[in-house]
Formats: sequence, C-alpha cells, structure tokens
Amino acid sequence: MKKKYIVGVDGGSQSSKVVIFDLEGNIVCQGNQSLRPMSLREPGIVEHPDDDLWDSILVACKEAMDSFSGDVKDIIGLGLCTIRFCRVLLKEDGTLAQPVLSWMDARVSRPHEHVNPLVKYVTTTTGYITHRFTGEFNDTAANYQGQWPIDTDTWQWSEDPKIFKHFNIPREMLFNLQMPGTILGYVTEKAAVLTGIPAGIPVVTTANDKAVEALGAGLMGEKTGLISLGTYIASMVQGKENPKNVANFWTNFASIPNKYLYESYGIRRGMWTVSWFKDLLGNEISLKAESLGISPEEYLNREAEKTPPGSDGLMTVLDWLAPTDKPFKKGLMIGFDARHTRAHIYRSILEAIALTIKNCADAMCGELNIELEDIIVSGGGSNSNLFMQIFADVFGIPASRNVVNGSASLGSAICVAVALGVYNNYEAAIKNMVRMGDTFQPNKENTDLYRKMNNEVYKNITSYTDEIFKKSYPIFN
Repeated sequence: MKKKYIVGVDGGSQSSKVVIFDLEGNIVCQGNQSLRPMSLREPGIVEHPDDDLWDSILVACKEAMDSFSGDVKDIIGLGLCTIRFCRVLLKEDGTLAQPVLSWMDARVSRPHEHVNPLVKYVTTTTGYITHRFTGEFNDTAANYQGQWPIDTDTWQWSEDPKIFKHFNIPREMLFNLQMPGTILGYVTEKAAVLTGIPAGIPVVTTANDKAVEALGAGLMGEKTGLISLGTYIASMVQGKENPKNVANFWTNFASIPNKYLYESYGIRRGMWTVSWFKDLLGNEISLKAESLGISPEEYLNREAEKTPPGSDGLMTVLDWLAPTDKPFKKGLMIGFDARHTRAHIYRSILEAIALTIKNCADAMCGELNIELEDIIVSGGGSNSNLFMQIFADVFGIPASRNVVNGSASLGSAICVAVALGVYNNYEAAIKNMVRMGDTFQPNKENTDLYRKMNNEVYKNITSYTDEIFKKSYPIFN
C-alpha cells in the first residue's frame, strides 16, 4: 500500500514553516523561511512589510517540495495555521490593501477604522492565506478572538447588530466561518505554480496558532499544562466550557470543534528576548559555535549550564514590550556584581521566562481550582536540555517535550487527517501521530531555591520598579 502524506503549514511571527508528514506524524521533509523585520513607522504601528507572510510561505513551500522524494500524487491535503490576533485588510480581489497589522500593533486592540477606501474585506492571517491558496473567502472560526463581532458560544458571527456596530465591521466585509477540521477550498492552479503544492488537494481549516500547537503537542486532560515557547509565551490547559468574567486567564477556541483552551497571561516578545540577547553578542558566539558544529543557542546553553540556579542573584523582568494599558513598563535586569558573565545573563533570561510563566499558570490554575501534575513544553526552545530542566525545577513537576517540538505544523496535519477520515476523531489522530520525547524530573534542591527566590523576591520586583518607570516614561517616550 502506497504511503500518503499531509502538508502542515505553520506561519509564525518570526518564520514560516512548511512540513510534510506521513500519516503516523513522522517528518518527511520541511522548509523554513525567516520573516523580515517588522515595519515600525511610528509608535504603536507594527506591520509585516509588503506581502511577507505569503512570500515567506512560498519560499518554505518550495523548499519542502524540492526535498520531497515521494510521489506528489500521494499528498492528500494541506492544513493551515498562522499567527493569531493580526488584522488583514484586503481589496475586492483578495490582495492586500495595505501591510498586515501585527498582533503587536495598537490598532488591532481597537475597533476597525474605515480610513482606507480600497478595503473590501477585513480578515485574519488564516483567512488571507486561505484565500491565496484556494481563491475562496472562507476562514476558521477558531482564529477570531479580540476585536471581532463573533459569538464565542456558537463559533459564528454575532446576530446582534449592536455588536457589529461596536466593532465597526459590517457583515459583508467578513469571511464565511467554518469549524476546525473542515475543507475550506482546494489549492488552485495559480497557487500550485507558486508553491509547488499539487493543485486540487483540499485545504483544511485549523484554529489560532496556540490552539493548533496545543493539538500537535497532544495536550489532553485537565491536569497537564502546555508551555508554548514563541514570540508570545503562555501556559494552557484544556477546557470544556466557555467561562466569562474570569480574572487570571482567558478562554480561547481550541482546534477541536466546540472545545476550549484556558490560557494564562503571558510574556510578550518572550523567545524574541533570547534572540535579542544572542544578537547583541555579535559574531563571536556564532563563530565559536560554528567551530564546534553546534548552534549559537547551544553554545550559550553549555556556558549557562555551568552557572548555578538563580544566576548568583541576577534577575530579569521580561517587559521588553509593554502592554497597551501599561505603556510605562520596561524590561530590566537587577542584581549585578563582579561574578556575572554573559552566561549569567543568558541563564537569567531563561529563568525569568520559567518563573513568569509559573506565576501566570499558578494564578490560572488557582482560579480553575486545579493543580498541574506535569507540563509539556513546546517550541524551538524546548530543544535546550538546560531550559527543560529549569522548567521542571521551577514548576516542581515533570516537564516533557515531544519528538516533533514545532507542534503547530503537526497540529495542522492532525486536522487534515481527521477531516479526510484518516482517523475517526482527534483522540485517535493524536494517539497515532503525536509521540512524547524526553521527560525531565525536578531537582528538589533547585525547586526549593526557585520557590524561595520567587516568593520572597521575584514576584515583588515590579511593585517597586513600576513606580520608577512611571516617572521615566514621559521623559523618554
């Protein structure tokens, strides 16, 4: 029997990845293209330049297909996952009326403003990229959170005219909504020429990128948490209901129809901060890493492994991108003395990520009245043994990573497998396509140190420093 294959597209904030899987979830080949730097024309304006989201997917598709050694006729479908919380403004023909508004753009947190007469449609990145692949004006319902007139109970557009008026988007400017795991259209001849993906295969809807990542990570049960390491870092647990008026988390659509994810508050520009620090070090680290045949990140990990837990008192607060309601917030590092090296700074950033997410996860779980028994860590950062051990030690519970740690592309493939009847349901698809990799057990001595450091010092830092930044903000902004 001939093998069949599925294409999983993962359009992220920093790169676009296209992975071809077999039906058991094994990676056959892949392509990757970094995104260009964001356009920052003025404060509050953060845009993806030109048509970068689509252009990067084209490059990644070509790379994946050029390395695919199977028969293209055996590719049965494409699953599409892209960045959430962006806003895409399209002309009548479905092309961009202006650059895509990033989730970091202040305008996406406000109702739509009708200032561009070329705009015919207002949609998400999934809606836009779906149109580029299929020519259809369909989109997943599960990528509409925030400033959209959607009913989160029914997963459809609201029927209340007041809601549409509030968000300032008339119904005729919106795409048709479909549930995750349904066919949105088929790859057109034009898209096939541009991407190398075979024409005529179905394009299957998924959800928002965090939800698809959770699916691809195999997040199941209410006492397992997922730590999603990306440009935005958050923790998640599965949910069945759609609670309103919660304080320490928000309810997100899952990638399984009519299911939900509970997502803690998180870190904006999370893993971006790691890249930022690496780039500050210049070519020296890259050259040393290259001489050893390892990545710059692994070189820094090896240095930081020699640094004690707690980084000899150096602590980092990760407010590198302030929220819109608290623009005065800034990132900071405190506790320097003559012992500290770049390894201490690097480890301190990793510890700050784990400590911040631990506090966010604790607040969420306390409100939900649950206690986590273990965590899954997803994303490229989970490749680091040091980072995984820090997570296990900070949380005080086992921390695991999957064989496929870029799980959004695998989640996309799972949606295709269910939509096309390869597996009868999502549970069966996860069982057959997701495989757990390494598990890191907590070191009690380290856990005790992190708990004391967190409770007595780290949690309280911003209660003092915010007052300083409130005074400095009007001077420097």
